[in-house]
Amino acid sequence: MFRFSAAIFALCLCPSALPAVIAPGNSDSVIISVRDQKLMLLQNGAKVATYPVSTSMFGLGDFLGHMTTPLGYFAVAQKIGDHAPIGAVFHNRRFTGEILAPNAPGRDPVITRIIWLRGLEAQNAHAFDRCIYIHGTPQEKTIGRPASYGCIRMKSSDVAAVYNQLPLGSIVQIVQNGLPKVPKARAMPPSETLMAELEKTKGQDQLGSKSASPSLTVEQMRVAGALAAERQKQTSTRGSTARPKDKATPVLNNGETIAQGKNPRA
Repeated sequence: MFRFSAAIFALCLCPSALPAVIAPGNSDSVIISVRDQKLMLLQNGAKVATYPVSTSMFGLGDFLGHMTTPLGYFAVAQKIGDHAPIGAVFHNRRFTGEILAPNAPGRDPVITRIIWLRGLEAQNAHAFDRCIYIHGTPQEKTIGRPASYGCIRMKSSDVAAVYNQLPLGSIVQIVQNGLPKVPKARAMPPSETLMAELEKTKGQDQLGSKSASPSLTVEQMRVAGALAAERQKQTSTRGSTARPKDKATPVLNNGETIAQGKNPRA
């Protein structure tokens, strides 16, 4: 109750932040353990994945002018880097056009994705102004131990995965102790998902009209086609090795909103 009240109080102090920290129906969240140097992605309270991270080499806290990692509850305030290539370098939250490989020598900028956090409690009220992010780093060899300047660092592939799963307004909790033990999320196989959707559309069609034509509806044909494609994919991949496809270099959205504030670290 105290945590919830503190969050509401913070929102009252910053009305402009309301759209960024309220996400109706959002069930995705993150817990970051300073002791374990790990990030756990949760969905509906179940563990989806765990990734190694790096918190600050200067310790914990939320003092202005200090390069420490704050604790407590946060909300995802901004996400920057949609469709940017893996290794894309950001300066003041803008893609510079440069791309770095993992463990590129002599460089330590913010890369790949930026998940900008806003503190929801008094103990982390300066987090947004301090530019506390979850972001990628080229110094992947340091991941797994405290090595950042206050932010949460991740490998580029890992931060891209978390970025895609974490909507605006999602709750992020940074704790000093270890990660809690929670059950692992169970994913339904694609073929079962398609079958369930097909049965659902058939049921809806039968309820809609008792004298309905025996031909499939457009929605049922779409689902049936997807199911057939899934079965064909499983059949064609048996006993053979798939050839890798060349990936086109993605680009940033033209309409992406980029914050104009200054980033003291990159």
